[in-house]
Amino acid sequence: MTGCPWCSGVCQDADLHPLLSPDLIWLWLSVAEAADRRGDPELASGRLALTAPTDPVERAAAVGLLGGSPMRAGSRRTVELADLTARLVVRGPSLTPGAVAAHALRRPLATRATARRDRDALLQSLEHAVTTHLARLPEHVAEKVDVACAWDRLRSTGWSARLAGQPAPFTLLTHAAEVLSCLPEPPRRADRRTLVPTDPHALDDGAPLAGLVLALAGLAGTRPRAAWDALGIDCDDLTGGLLALGIHPSGWTVPPDTVVTLPPRELARCTWPTAPSHGAWVFVTENPSVTAAAATLAAASSAPIRLLCTVGTPSALEAAAIARLADAGWRIAVRADFDRAGLAHVRTLLDACPTAVPWRMGAGDFVRATADRTDPIPWAGTHGASGIPATDTPWDPELAAAMTNTGRPAFEESMIDLLLADLAEGRPTAT
Repeated sequence: MTGCPWCSGVCQDADLHPLLSPDLIWLWLSVAEAADRRGDPELASGRLALTAPTDPVERAAAVGLLGGSPMRAGSRRTVELADLTARLVVRGPSLTPGAVAAHALRRPLATRATARRDRDALLQSLEHAVTTHLARLPEHVAEKVDVACAWDRLRSTGWSARLAGQPAPFTLLTHAAEVLSCLPEPPRRADRRTLVPTDPHALDDGAPLAGLVLALAGLAGTRPRAAWDALGIDCDDLTGGLLALGIHPSGWTVPPDTVVTLPPRELARCTWPTAPSHGAWVFVTENPSVTAAAATLAAASSAPIRLLCTVGTPSALEAAAIARLADAGWRIAVRADFDRAGLAHVRTLLDACPTAVPWRMGAGDFVRATADRTDPIPWAGTHGASGIPATDTPWDPELAAAMTNTGRPAFEESMIDLLLADLAEGRPTAT
């Protein structure tokens, strides 16, 4: 290694000065362009098509290197690069056209192509490593992980690129496979903090190892607590949960306009007060912004406002806690954003609580919510789907068609006035 920043070191002991004349820059620019395109920093073989410059001095300067008769302005000539290389050795025994061009332009050549080849090779090696690691998983874990599709899942979720960009991707992959191997066999469960004995925080939300484990298990994009729960892993039970306004576990005394968090620990064991009347409603929403607006309304209202907020994807524990409200005599109205994730949230809650009803989640509601929208960004492109199947909206198949035809999402915030009106009324508007 010579430490040359431009070439592989073939410039050592070479006399480059005559070759770096400004009159030859046109030639080396053509060489550099071909080297970058072909991914060959030396360009010592093959052919190169040249177009002669208009300046006669520049054309004359290249005659000795190109051989043959002088070129006319604008004429084309195909040069054998092996011949050009042979003419360069009089200035340096190891010189190549690419090396001279790199010095003339003062930059290394073909770096992008080299980097692309290196990255492709890395991804191929990682794919092989993923398949090898997952093939060794215990049977009860392998049932949860489709090994044949694991790499495709990583690519579709962007995790293959994220893994390749890690400082030590193979080490991270090995650790992720070790975590998967430690997943408990049902019905046993384990604490997430014990899966990596040397670091109880290695699987905290947002950590690369945690994300890769869930991605390998096909749970990328799932709310972390729900994803770990599906793998038989318990997270801490003091963070997350439901936001509650006007409806709280039995024995709690909370001002009517105060929003509190009901953490998983409380949701798992709480009982709900009995509904004061057969028609009393509890509303369920997805977004904290709706809860904040409802709390402001509650402060100015004499009528009770009862609202729970899942803050995104409801976990099985949260859905079960909401279902217990129905057992206590409450009527439940649920809603979320009009996008694929929001539809899944509503289905989860309706499955857990069959007596619950969708709250302003019909086709007409969606059409009204998007009537004044002018943004060009389609929901399909944002959420990675080409359309909404009718099975995603079993409570109203026409909603799926409306969302697909409109091509845009609708978020709860766009319906805030209508939602607040229902909350003030104490019952959902029929859709």
